[in-house]
Amino acid sequence: MLKLVDAPRCPYCARVRIALAEKGVAHEAVAIDLEDRPSWLYALNPVGRVPVLEVDGWALPESAVINEFLEERYPEPPLLPADPQERAAARLLVFRDDDFTKPYYALRRRQDGAEDAFAEALADLDATLAEAPYLTGAAFGLADIALVPWLIRARDMLAVSLDPYPYVDGWLTRLAERPSIAAEIAVVAAL
Repeated sequence: MLKLVDAPRCPYCARVRIALAEKGVAHEAVAIDLEDRPSWLYALNPVGRVPVLEVDGWALPESAVINEFLEERYPEPPLLPADPQERAAARLLVFRDDDFTKPYYALRRRQDGAEDAFAEALADLDATLAEAPYLTGAAFGLADIALVPWLIRARDMLAVSLDPYPYVDGWLTRLAERPSIAAEIAVVAAL
């Protein structure tokens, strides 16, 4: 059985929780306290970060890599489009997640100019979602999973209004209908 070393407040862990739920993959979750990381975590990932997925004694860190692994090992339901160009575009959004996550963390830390930077990131996301219902294109997938944990946290923990971003707001409303995303919203509400 797969084991996920997890931390409920971590959006990177949320990515993996969502992908596992979407794939219907049974796993054991081992939650850690990020303020008091256990020493054994460093044996699994020398930098001491979560998530880490343990598979048959093998440890795989990094949420984007873990989700690609899950996509390959459990191809149904697919979380990447069949078309190679669309797959590459989805992967590019995941690869460039810093365009969204860096402004989020600046906002969370209340850095100067953070509100404007995050508003710009939301506007860019809104423009992307004006073109298609999901970041992966016509269907929900890994690109959506890559960014939605930060949107949930921005809205529910930082009280960021999505009203000025109708496509982002609609996207998050659509995603909240999925059990995997509803579960993550509940995790964030309990933090």
